[in-house]
Amino acid sequence: METSKILETIKMIDEECLDIRTITMGISLLDCADADIQKSCQKVEEKICRLAKDLVRTGEEISREFGIPVVNKRISVTPIAFLVAASGGDPVEYALTLERCAQKLGVNFIGGYSALVQKGYAKGDHDLIESIPRALTITDHVCASVNVGSTKAGINMDAVKQMGEVVRRCSEMTSDRNCIAAAKLVVFCNAPEDNPFMAGAFHGVGEGDCVINVGVSGPGVVRAALAKAPRTATMDEMADLIKRTAFKITRMGQLVGKEASRRLGVPFGIVDLSLAPTPEVGDSVAYILEELGLETCGAYGTTVCLAMLNDAVKKGGVMATSHVGGLSGAFIPVSEDAGMIHAAEAGVLKLEKLEAMTAVCSVGLDVIVVPGKTSADIISGIIADEAAIGMVNSKTTAVRIIPAIGKEEGEVLDFGGLLGSGPVMPVNQTPNAVFVNRGGRIPAPLQALKN
Repeated sequence: METSKILETIKMIDEECLDIRTITMGISLLDCADADIQKSCQKVEEKICRLAKDLVRTGEEISREFGIPVVNKRISVTPIAFLVAASGGDPVEYALTLERCAQKLGVNFIGGYSALVQKGYAKGDHDLIESIPRALTITDHVCASVNVGSTKAGINMDAVKQMGEVVRRCSEMTSDRNCIAAAKLVVFCNAPEDNPFMAGAFHGVGEGDCVINVGVSGPGVVRAALAKAPRTATMDEMADLIKRTAFKITRMGQLVGKEASRRLGVPFGIVDLSLAPTPEVGDSVAYILEELGLETCGAYGTTVCLAMLNDAVKKGGVMATSHVGGLSGAFIPVSEDAGMIHAAEAGVLKLEKLEAMTAVCSVGLDVIVVPGKTSADIISGIIADEAAIGMVNSKTTAVRIIPAIGKEEGEVLDFGGLLGSGPVMPVNQTPNAVFVNRGGRIPAPLQALKN
């Protein structure tokens, strides 16, 4: 019996793209605040480099010894806007400090060039948000995020307007590099404090001083399991199969997280059991949905299939670890998912259908490439709509949208690496400037009154 389980796991890794997508060390920088920005940056660099000095080596050792691919080693930090509030000065100094840390330590990304403005701007927030295009243009490993809404607070429409402009500037400033800055920026509603996945990771103020969080993957494994089921299998039978598979995937994440925690002497945080796709053939959430009986992802029935998948993944995963967190569900990034790319290129999967799907999955409009002519107002409208879905449904939603400067619908923007390439999707360009410019705050929905 044990031999068969070992062989099954080996097959998952070798043939079905199973991996640990990330070991992410969350580090609090609250004790690095200082009225002098240079002293604050020195404290930040010293603390990150001290606590994470063995992170990459430990991840590689676990991968080698256990035979489990650990794809990314990452760091998330306290939202930098908190430090800017204390120090003032140019926030980009912090971005440059984080970049130095990433280069010294050899991590893939550092997340946390972030601000939480769902209810309004505190000191430091506006300046940090305005600096995001510069910060992401001059760094390679720094990721940014801004939370503009929540179920408790409503939606900060002043921040929504600002983020449309910021996203647009990110693309413009890196138009010679495939608009990569915009691909490192996420706009959230109900952002979780313990998310290990980039580009939206930050270390929340409710977290401990330093923790290890793990993000698992495994769409290919789920698809392979469903492919073996007869075409006559009922949907509840398919849901049970997904649950059992998610349990196996999450147990591996629990094992790696606990081992990394022990070796690094850092408390274990959570396992994010999200199905995170890659551009690799077969490693696709869209292909899972097609195994459930859809000809192509985007066909009618896609939203309910995704809802079932998300629910089954959570039910299977929570039985495998005592600490579930982050986003935990199914990602639907168009440029990172071969099946999503195919569906978008075929014209079956459109932005409006993706928006409907985000009501039942774990993230939102992720790595969506739109025509370069798309205005900041249109981007703000997309952000506001997505935030509304998160706010009303008490769930996390996000927007990572890339205006492909100089490109039109039907062309392709190629990021390379894990981000893959994305088809430029059509966007409804109907003007909405009057709405966007109203500003203010959309009040929280009635379900916010749960106290």
